[in-house]
Amino acid sequence: MLLHQWFEGHARATPTATALICDGQRYSYADLDGQAQRLAVALQAGGIERGDRVAILLENCVEAVVGIFATLKIGAVFMPINPQTKSDKLTYLLKDSGARALISHGAFADVLTNSLAEPASVALLVIVDPKPLTIPEGIRRLSFADATAAQKALFQTPATIDQDLAAIIYTSGSTGEPKGVMVTHLNMVSAATSISTYLGLRADDIVLNVLPIAFDYGLYQVLMSSRVGCTLVLQRSLAFPIKVLETMVREKVTVFPGVPTVFSMLLGLSSLKSADLGALRMVTNTAQALSEAQIREIRLAFPQATLFSMYGLTECKRVSYLPPDQLDRRPMSVGRGMPNEEVWLIDEEGRRLPNGSVGQLVVRGSNVMRGYWRKPVETAERLKPGPNPGEMVLHTGDIFRTDEEGYLYFVGRRDDIIKSRGEKVSPREVENALYAIEGVLEAAVIGVADPVLGQAVKAFLVLKPGFDYTERDIIRRCLAQMESFMAPKRVEFVAALPRTDTGKISKRGLS
Repeated sequence: MLLHQWFEGHARATPTATALICDGQRYSYADLDGQAQRLAVALQAGGIERGDRVAILLENCVEAVVGIFATLKIGAVFMPINPQTKSDKLTYLLKDSGARALISHGAFADVLTNSLAEPASVALLVIVDPKPLTIPEGIRRLSFADATAAQKALFQTPATIDQDLAAIIYTSGSTGEPKGVMVTHLNMVSAATSISTYLGLRADDIVLNVLPIAFDYGLYQVLMSSRVGCTLVLQRSLAFPIKVLETMVREKVTVFPGVPTVFSMLLGLSSLKSADLGALRMVTNTAQALSEAQIREIRLAFPQATLFSMYGLTECKRVSYLPPDQLDRRPMSVGRGMPNEEVWLIDEEGRRLPNGSVGQLVVRGSNVMRGYWRKPVETAERLKPGPNPGEMVLHTGDIFRTDEEGYLYFVGRRDDIIKSRGEKVSPREVENALYAIEGVLEAAVIGVADPVLGQAVKAFLVLKPGFDYTERDIIRRCLAQMESFMAPKRVEFVAALPRTDTGKISKRGLS
């Protein structure tokens, strides 16, 4: 099975079924597949071959979806790029990947002009809504409209197999240059199958995606929808939460994937209580864990919807999910490994740990990446020999604890653990306590240098309107809930916390 074959199958079996709704336009599976097929022919005519990298620098739009499937059809490797990427980073990504084609929008003309000015491998530029821009000689330029028009050339079916790369997804990580996560057709088919199976996605579902498809959580909404043959509603952004809510009501959305930031913005809408969301049957969260307070708020706001708490990382897409019937019993757990996968914890010497332990999470399965593009040293740090000869497993770098039944609880990144007074402190555990304080909207906890403690626990808080606490108030409330070595020694109130491109709270730069 190749990643795009689900999509092609639905185009044949249910050609008139609605595959995508975007900007008020509805596209059937046959519509989208026809566009993708014509773009595939144009890419081949432009010299793009099996194994070549095709960068896609677009917002959530129909052209991005068409670009993904067209790239897969010719056996090339799609490379989604955040549309907020600046020219210096885009230059690096294009050079590092050796991208042969770039699909983008005329609105990014300045970024494209600067990035393509330096010698690179790009030979074909496909532009949506073309605008004036200067590109070096030798780069062929083609409008997206022309590329998806009727083509005279014949499509050449590539000899793609499931071991071929399907995508390279760049992730910044905590330090250093961006790393290109290499994932094969097998990796992505395996992950999409496992996730859509345990979620119980159906052909009659209507999935609203406000998450950028340049990142894997948003991207997999496209892929999983194509697997089950349901309808995907693409929202360009969450800049106007009221528009998202209106879309949920108008389209009778049944599945809503989000992250804590997305839920906070929706829950803050006064019109949410009166909105008709009776069709909504499922809400999912990953990328960043929800606090107990956030879980309660979501369940109160969407009482008829099942909430799935999950954990994953780009290197293997998804790792675990908590069965909804366990949410009351284990609200802070991210569950156990998903189907067709094995997970366990190891100590610092690499020894496997029993249930009830704390250690680094290891993932074994067909969903585990091939490695980091052109980064053998970084790859060797993450992919290590597994229990069977010749296989590699993923050492995530994330610290978890398990209960006696093997359910996982996120402790923190291995590099984020705070060592205070000789004790190890989980930032996540302190943040959970802070979220339990009425009026705390967002919290981030880090360790800062301290001459006596080694590291002191410091909290950054964003308060809800109408609440006013002092540093002493917060520290006192934390001391009432946890051991003294875990309680923050310093508290700073801020108007907002920095975020990554995916909307997660970023601790980089906090001090």
